[in-house]
Formats: sequence, structure tokens, C-alpha cells
Amino acid sequence: MSQNTGKQAAARAALEFIEAGKVLGVGTGSTVNLLIDELSARGVKLAGAVSSSNESTRRLQAAGYPVLDLNDVGDIDSYIDGADETNPRRQLIKGGGAALTREKIIAAAARRFVCIADESKLVETLGAFPLPVEVIPMARSLVSRALQGLGGQPVWRANVTTDNGNHIIDVHGLSITDPPALENTINQIVGVVTVGLFAARPADIVILGGPAGVRRF
Repeated sequence: MSQNTGKQAAARAALEFIEAGKVLGVGTGSTVNLLIDELSARGVKLAGAVSSSNESTRRLQAAGYPVLDLNDVGDIDSYIDGADETNPRRQLIKGGGAALTREKIIAAAARRFVCIADESKLVETLGAFPLPVEVIPMARSLVSRALQGLGGQPVWRANVTTDNGNHIIDVHGLSITDPPALENTINQIVGVVTVGLFAARPADIVILGGPAGVRRF
């Protein structure tokens, strides 16, 4: 089973957590794109979607789904998104697609957060994937020095501007043994919008696709 086939299997398995006629929170990335394609192909009727990125918004609208403002919706039943890494405790690294802030907001508003990915994203300890941090542009150097003080190697993701108009710093060389503590520490750095650790609010369900099929935990 290829990585893409694993993503497809996970996206299909997530359909059981989607209720017709409800508002769905939709994340960003290649696995989520497959989910949107599945929704469209199967004719799933939604009241609308709350989207975490301009890219997902365009894809949802092209499939005929109205995209709603979270302020007009309030809490949502389910949010489905991918991940760059997950550990067995369903704590995640996200932000490879630079949509981490909006993803974290929608996850916080959702009753249930479902993460879908291919099984290669499962690790025992987070940090092999560089940890994204969204920062206010004028604070990029200030934040980078603080991240160095935490033992990381910060690299500015040049020529990338988030949908919020901010910059991304990718932090290499971390072995994240206490994800909630590190999430809190980085979020306290002045100039940080948010960090791509989803540990204070982890996924409720992780669905992984792989050669042995789909597994959930």
C-alpha cells in the first residue's frame, strides 16, 4: 500500500464520523483534500463547513459546499484534519501546510477532533518533523533566539506567508518528551501566534491507513 493509498483509506474511514446536515470542521493538506473528494463523490449533504485555510475553502466551494465563518456557527460537532506526526497519546505536530493557527482554533471549537493520516506519521516521540511556529513578522528574530534557548534550531520558512499574514519558523532538532509543557512554553514567547503542537487539545481519535488496513486509537 502506497502512502497515498494509506491516506485515502484513512479519509474514507473518517466518513463514519460525519453527520449529514451538520456543519463540519475541515482541516488542510493532502489527506484532507482526499476527504473533500470523498464527500463530493458520495454526495454527502452538509449544512456547511468551517475551513482552516484558503486552499481548503477553494476546494470545498468547488465541490459545492458552503464555507461558513466560525463566529456565525459557534461550536461544531466534528473537526477532521491531518497531521505531520502523531504519538500514541494522539498528541500531534501540525503546520507543514502553514495553517496551524486556524487549525488550532477550529479544533478548540469542536466537540470531536478526528485526525487522519497514513501510518508513517506515527512516532513514539514527537520532533523528527520540524516543529512549525507561526510568528508576527517583526518578531521573527526575537522568537528565533528564544527557540534556540530551548535547544532547537530555528529555520525561517522563507517566501511563505500564512493566511493570517504571518511568518513560519520551523524548529529542527527537538525531541519532545513533554508536548503539553513545550506547547505552553513556546506559546508564551512574545511574538508567537501559536505553535504547531496539538497536545493541550490532542486529537480524540486518530485514524491511520497502512498495508494492514485502517486502525484507530
